[in-house]
Amino acid sequence: MKMTSQKMVQIIKDRFEKEAFSYDFNRKKDTLRIVDEQLQKGVTISLPGFIAKYEEKKEEALEEFFYYIKESFTAMKSTDPLKGKERNILPVIRSTSFPTESNDGIPLIHDDHTAETRIFYALDLGNSYRLIDENLMEKENWTKQHLKEMALFNLRALDTVVKKDQVAGNDFYFVRSNDGYDASRILNDSLLEEYAKKVEGDMVVAVPHQDVLIICDIKNETGYDILAQLTMSFFTSGRVPITALSFIYEKGELDPIFIMAKNRKKED
Repeated sequence: MKMTSQKMVQIIKDRFEKEAFSYDFNRKKDTLRIVDEQLQKGVTISLPGFIAKYEEKKEEALEEFFYYIKESFTAMKSTDPLKGKERNILPVIRSTSFPTESNDGIPLIHDDHTAETRIFYALDLGNSYRLIDENLMEKENWTKQHLKEMALFNLRALDTVVKKDQVAGNDFYFVRSNDGYDASRILNDSLLEEYAKKVEGDMVVAVPHQDVLIICDIKNETGYDILAQLTMSFFTSGRVPITALSFIYEKGELDPIFIMAKNRKKED
């Protein structure tokens, strides 16, 4: 039986029946907003995207979703100041469609990155994180530059776990350290330069979702087709999707590209 948005909303309500949550199902936008009544704050999800994951992963997708919702509300409850937690501040990559304000309308600290991606900054809380907004910055009297330098320093200090696969003569390196900041490693210039020195073909990178960075040594047209399939698969299955587009890396710059039927086109 086909899963519909209304059926999925009921599944979510049933699973959270013991929680003090309220729900707002927007049929026109096909979204569901879940609000913690105590916090008076909520999380909005796109139902079609979640249903697609559910149809692929079933109970595993539900468990990931419920964990994400509970941890999101835990992060919202945090009122911890930033001072003394400088080592727990890290950058996170999100799509350019990601909101630049909190649900309370407070601007989130962010920087432009590429035409497809944007940089936000987070206070890591262990099992979750809190995006840093202007209110938190004002409490510490920090500048944005100071925040950025701390975040990038902490990023470079993270261990990086890489798995290499070779397909049709092309090399694919998957950065998957499972710490929530794998996509963020696209900001580690020294890491990218390390791979730039050893690639034999085109260096292409991708961040389809927050928990993976793909670095590729593309040596033939088949490599681009394989990468296109990879990025779309990761993009549709990731808990926090970023972009299905890839990026050519040349001279320290990232340029988005479309990959279509053995042809590639740099985005204007």
